[in-house]
Amino acid sequence: MSSDTDVRLTSGQRLARGLKYSVVGPVDLTVGGLGVGLKSAASSASWLGSKLRSDEALEEPRRRRLLLWIVIGAVVLAGGAATFSIVRRSTRPDPSPLPPSVEVAPKP
Repeated sequence: MSSDTDVRLTSGQRLARGLKYSVVGPVDLTVGGLGVGLKSAASSASWLGSKLRSDEALEEPRRRRLLLWIVIGAVVLAGGAATFSIVRRSTRPDPSPLPPSVEVAPKP
């Protein structure tokens, strides 16, 4: 009977592996998120294009309703972006109006 033993990593190897995964992980998440978002946008645009092409004989009220929903969606997205920007800016702390509590240039 033989037992499998794990090869122990040195501190340098462990550090290198940790740094590698610390950098690669967020990059993979970002690329994956962008890929999903772009595929979703392309799919939505394709669906909308085929819907508009197949419904050439839409009566005017239905066409206006579809355009209204498109405009509402764009307004909601723009409002969400503006809200996100405002909330993000408001969470940043303002610089303190008080002078520093320690000397800026300490004497040796």
